[in-house]
Amino acid sequence: MTRKLEELFELPPSQDTAEVDAGSPAQDLRTQLQILDQNIDKVDAALPGVRGLESSDEEMDGLADLAQHSYKDLMDLGMQVDSRFASEIFSVASNMLGHAITAKTAKLDKKLKMIDLQMKKMRLDQQQQVIDAKLADTGDPETMQTAQGMVLSRNDLLDRLRLSKDQNDKKE
Repeated sequence: MTRKLEELFELPPSQDTAEVDAGSPAQDLRTQLQILDQNIDKVDAALPGVRGLESSDEEMDGLADLAQHSYKDLMDLGMQVDSRFASEIFSVASNMLGHAITAKTAKLDKKLKMIDLQMKKMRLDQQQQVIDAKLADTGDPETMQTAQGMVLSRNDLLDRLRLSKDQNDKKE
């Protein structure tokens, strides 16, 4: 239930809303990461369950080979018949070659999509490891160090700028 419904019907807060109200930003981030991790695990469990990827590769290769053989046969036939009928045979032969190319392209596209999915999964895993490492170091996501810096006075900053400008003038 939502808070508005609870307030409208004057119901006590449910456990879900009580946990959300009491949660710190670090706990919220951890719960979101756990949910994300569970979703990734679901995708991992679903990917190996997909069967028949190799068989579809073999089928596409078979179709491409069949189309190439048909193309060669039709080209030979087109060379042997009268020129009036050859154009139609050559047209069908080129159509067969187009089917062979389409079958090979579909096979390559499927492989590229699988590689792309694997790369995206690896990237997500690496990001998850970095976030886990930062949380383990600090324990609080708001105190995670994202960069290094120095506290300088205004005069120190101006001196550093003058030195860098002098060095640039000497190089020119």
